[in-house]
Amino acid sequence: MTLIKKIKDKKVNFEFNKEFIKVVTDKISSNDVEFITNSFKEMHPADAADIIEHLNQDDRESLIKLNKFNIDPEVFIELNESIQTEIINYLSSDSIVSILKNLDSDDAIKVLENVEEKDKNTILSSLPPKDRFALLESLSYPEDSAARIMQREFTAIPSNWSVGQTIDYLRENKELPDEFLEIFIVNEEFKPIGTIPSSKVLRNPRASKMLSIMSETQLLIPVDMDKEEVGNLFENYNLSSAAVIDKNDKLVGMITYDDVLTVLKEEAEEDTLRLAGVGDEEITDGVFTKTKRRFNWLLLNLFTAFLATYCISLFGATIEQMVVLAFLMPIVASMGGNAGMQTLAVTVRSLATKDLTKNNFTKNIFKEFNIGILNGIIFAIISSLIVQLWFDDYILSLIISVSMILTMIVAGLFGILVPVTLKKMNIDPAISSSVFVTTITDVIGFVSFLGVGAYFL
Repeated sequence: MTLIKKIKDKKVNFEFNKEFIKVVTDKISSNDVEFITNSFKEMHPADAADIIEHLNQDDRESLIKLNKFNIDPEVFIELNESIQTEIINYLSSDSIVSILKNLDSDDAIKVLENVEEKDKNTILSSLPPKDRFALLESLSYPEDSAARIMQREFTAIPSNWSVGQTIDYLRENKELPDEFLEIFIVNEEFKPIGTIPSSKVLRNPRASKMLSIMSETQLLIPVDMDKEEVGNLFENYNLSSAAVIDKNDKLVGMITYDDVLTVLKEEAEEDTLRLAGVGDEEITDGVFTKTKRRFNWLLLNLFTAFLATYCISLFGATIEQMVVLAFLMPIVASMGGNAGMQTLAVTVRSLATKDLTKNNFTKNIFKEFNIGILNGIIFAIISSLIVQLWFDDYILSLIISVSMILTMIVAGLFGILVPVTLKKMNIDPAISSSVFVTTITDVIGFVSFLGVGAYFL
């Protein structure tokens, strides 16, 4: 059986298998540590983490507190952040230290981020000085910086070495990473000047100089660069790894594609949730925690709804004159809201990927204007035909046609203008754009429909 087939079988058998989870639960109750330990060893760490995540909170606590059960660091790092935080509360400081010692520095930082401040110093003081210094330095940088996702385990060699010297060094040095794709070439000041794939080292004669076979073209990432920007660089230049440099341009770490994939996934999830006004939620969060995170945006939505209602109240006489307007005005507002959210979603994505720039901003504004006109005309025709067949009133058909075109144009324009404006104000456009765009399209939809109605009636 191949490795791929084995991994596939494990996922089928374990990832969402309720029967096996029940078996694990029973073994926890009977204190059968040997069965649980051996079962987890046979699984991929990600599958073992899935089992732990699918246990209820009481069973997870019982599992971690079982005598002689030690959670594998590779399994622990695969757990989602909220479960990690929960389990940390059940672990002793010695157990956390043991986990940190067996992880790469980038993974160790992720674990430390979930440890309470009062316990962090105790744990750090129990680590070897070299590891403690490296972790403290990484923690000194902002949470969203490259320093938080880089690993300090890398392979670097002097530029004047030969291929033979390099191969001997790679074989004899026990402190090098277990796996690496690229070797960094550094000068006398430990500044990176090039890279070379490890496979290329093996294919060149021992006498060849590393300086002559290295690639000088490379992207150097400052430690304080935003990790979302790092993700964009990896995506744009198809990088597998990149050197991280400090303020003196010295090599201090590297970032690999697997860490960047995690960053891009987290950023995409974060933007999706924020567009809905939800925030950073985990499925394991409690009722009160979720309610608290959603409250502010729902409260803001309530006030904007009252604003839209106030606008409607200004046309009370018009509605009384023709009550059917009250039946039809939600159609215009709803179409405008949906059109605005479509433009908003595309704009937020373009801002995140740096596709929307100063050079093409005006072009995109006109494009959204034209899209609004085209969609407005199409749906104006459809709406007017339905209204004419329904109410047999050409004035009413004309009212909904004109207001539909106006609303669709405004929706498209504000769907791009709102997030761009928020971005210029250093406000994350994914957080609050949807509330403003929805309010604007609702108000414009109601005002245009009732305003046109008042004009013709």
